[in-house]
Amino acid sequence: MHKKLTLFLIILSFFCTATWAQQKDRIQVIQQKLETLAQTVPGLNQKVQLSIANVSIQDYLNAISKANAISMSIDPKLNMRVNNNLTDVTAINVLVFLAGQYNLDISIVGSILVIAPYQDPNQFIKPPLREIPVRYDAPTNNLSLELANDSLITVAKKITRLSGKNVVVPTTLQGKRVNGYFASAPFDMVLEKLAYSNELKMQKTADGFYLFQPLADGEELYVTGDHNTAVRRVFKPVTPNTTGGGLNIYSKMVGGQKLLSADVSNGNILDLVRTASQEMNKSYFLYSDLKGTITVHANDLSYDDFLSAIFRGTEYTFHVDNGIYMMGSRKLEGLRTNKIVALQNRSIDTVMAMIPREWMKDVEIKEFREQNTLLLSGSAPQIRELETYINQLDKIVPMVMIEITLVDINKSRTVATGLKVGVADSAVKSGGTLLSGFDFTFSASSINGLLDKLGGSYANLGHVVPNFYASIKALESLNNVEVHSIPKLTTLNGHAATSSIGSRSWYLVQTQNVIPSISSPTINYTQQYNSVDANMIINIKPIVSGDDQVTLGIKIDITDFNGTPPANSPPPTSTSKFESIVRAHNEDMIVLGGLERTIDSDNSSGTPLLSRIPVIKWFFSTKTKTHQKVVTLVFIKPTIIR
Repeated sequence: MHKKLTLFLIILSFFCTATWAQQKDRIQVIQQKLETLAQTVPGLNQKVQLSIANVSIQDYLNAISKANAISMSIDPKLNMRVNNNLTDVTAINVLVFLAGQYNLDISIVGSILVIAPYQDPNQFIKPPLREIPVRYDAPTNNLSLELANDSLITVAKKITRLSGKNVVVPTTLQGKRVNGYFASAPFDMVLEKLAYSNELKMQKTADGFYLFQPLADGEELYVTGDHNTAVRRVFKPVTPNTTGGGLNIYSKMVGGQKLLSADVSNGNILDLVRTASQEMNKSYFLYSDLKGTITVHANDLSYDDFLSAIFRGTEYTFHVDNGIYMMGSRKLEGLRTNKIVALQNRSIDTVMAMIPREWMKDVEIKEFREQNTLLLSGSAPQIRELETYINQLDKIVPMVMIEITLVDINKSRTVATGLKVGVADSAVKSGGTLLSGFDFTFSASSINGLLDKLGGSYANLGHVVPNFYASIKALESLNNVEVHSIPKLTTLNGHAATSSIGSRSWYLVQTQNVIPSISSPTINYTQQYNSVDANMIINIKPIVSGDDQVTLGIKIDITDFNGTPPANSPPPTSTSKFESIVRAHNEDMIVLGGLERTIDSDNSSGTPLLSRIPVIKWFFSTKTKTHQKVVTLVFIKPTIIR
């Protein structure tokens, strides 16, 4: 610490000694000039006696000039005050003393003394030009700079000379001094950061020139969200903003296109439109007042997208005509847009049902059913949004052809007993069966195996060959298999296809009504025929997925009549129902099982009274008892048609 202080004092002493020596030489030169002039101006050697206090140097020198008859020209810039008490000294001594005391310069023009403040001539000597450290590496396109209050124009010249890339400085920046240190960084990045650190703009033109520009009024430098430097314009709101929000809208070039960015808190919509139009240099007309406020934080939007965003959800819109933007209420003439949307694949009713109500709030929609066309009338942004939405809905709806085959497998058992005695017109030939037997009819082993595998569920047989149905007909040759052929059903995706086949039976219902009376009651008989239906109803709803798989919602309801009903009684029925949802690939065959119905009948006839007595009734009556079970297999094959 002591060594540093000593070194500092030595340097200070040397500086002071050099300054004092230079001052001493200057005073000696003045004294020699005055002594030479005294040979022709004797007043310089005359004695001067002055005793003054707080007098301006102008008056002091004028007094010497008059007393000693010396011609003097005094610079008006001299305004210091003098306090001297000098006795028995010459005018030369006084002038030399004042020159040293108040740093005056005394020059001689003929016999006139010119007295003015002393100016060091060294201050007008320009310092030697500093060699600005600029390095450019052509293979890597890296630039290095070490700037310390250097001239921007000088820096630009040297960068241009070393790199061969033109860096342009406009006239307004000729005297601009810049600072910065950049070590081996990409050329464009160094110039961009050099401009940022010295509050300048830098733009690269389409022809490869780098142009420095000063910031305009209302512009400021900032760091974007992606950590790049940019320039934005801070606008003063045109209308008073009572909410305390501010406008911050700026533009920049992105990919050769000028885009807007905004950071606005509770900004007036009218202010946003005006400032954005000014920033993008767009011409516009306002046909109605734009009211309301909005908060915006968006980056890199085109002018049209910016207007669409701030007008969305409001009653305002815009329309472009010959490059001029016309803005105002959506209902005004000239701002409405009409668009005809012709549907290619969907019906008007289906599309209208799927458009949200909020979207149709300010849009008028007319229907032309003959041409399956919609006319949209409203603001252009809403029309474009609706048109895009409708085109997304207007896609080809696949059709599904469903082939259905039902196979009934009957298992029955009949027992007949009793004794019949009668008289014939001719002789009866002896023979026949002495004892009643029983008759069972079973399905083939392959059918029983299929039923056992189904177990009340379903199976996917996969893709089948065309002769599959021929094999079903071969099964029909068995006495216990019956094939029901149902027409092919075709329906649109998501819509149900229904088939119903059946019969209707009627039975008599007789009602007896007694009307009381004093003499004799009256009895009325009423007859009414009621109906009973036995139908086979199949309802299938297909849904096609994107990978050509078909989801089938299947409902099957089968009702059959069982035997012969008693007189005036409804016929007995048996019902089987099946409801399931299955999934299959296109053209896969699905078989459903478990639809089982049971039919029982018990018929007898015989001699009155005797046919009711145990044991004896065996000789005086006959009896037939039948038990039948019907199992239905359903084969379903969906085929997608586009």
